[in-house]
Amino acid sequence: MNENSIAPAAVLWDMDGTLIDTEPYWIQAESDLCTAHGAVWTHEDGLSVVGNPLKVSAQALQDRGVELPIPEIIDALLRQLTTAVRGHNPWQEDAHRLLDRVVARGIPCGLVTMSYTMLADAFVEQADIFAVVVTGEEVTNGKPHPEPYLKAASLLGVPIERCLAIEDSPSGIRSAHASGARTVAIKRLTPLDPLPGMSRLRTLDTLTDVAIASIMRGEIIDELGDGT
Repeated sequence: MNENSIAPAAVLWDMDGTLIDTEPYWIQAESDLCTAHGAVWTHEDGLSVVGNPLKVSAQALQDRGVELPIPEIIDALLRQLTTAVRGHNPWQEDAHRLLDRVVARGIPCGLVTMSYTMLADAFVEQADIFAVVVTGEEVTNGKPHPEPYLKAASLLGVPIERCLAIEDSPSGIRSAHASGARTVAIKRLTPLDPLPGMSRLRTLDTLTDVAIASIMRGEIIDELGDGT
């Protein structure tokens, strides 16, 4: 960070959608599973569960007609996603650039994802730079509950209010915001409703050292205005 700027004690990153563009992989896996069971799953159905705990997505698939127990639905989705990510890690390029800058400045990073360890490991194997990783099966309450972000800050040994959290889904945004972290919502696939004190960006390239310092001081950067 620049001299006299305010650096976060840690940056907490969502994975799916924020760091890597896996949402199309998820929607395809959900659709494939439904097709195999004679059910229908649309792109809009996939968007409706973006960022939710996997049990929520699995329940939606079961309700749609996938005749498998929820743990088996989750396992099937994770195996397809893990294979896809190992074959091609679909970086969000603006996130990749920001992550590189944050790491170069010596700021600790935490990964906070509702995906399970199987998939998180496939990503971390290719980006082994996270001081802590919190996954969906490691918390009692998933996003939008604040527990995942509070746990990551606790594991890092830093105050949550000194953390910068970066999210893209409504569920994840509410989780980060409720935790007390300085929250940045990045526009990817889903609309982003405003929340008090939250910044909304069209690109993470906006997060220069100066912009990050402003957000850490409590200022808001809103590139969406009235549009979500």
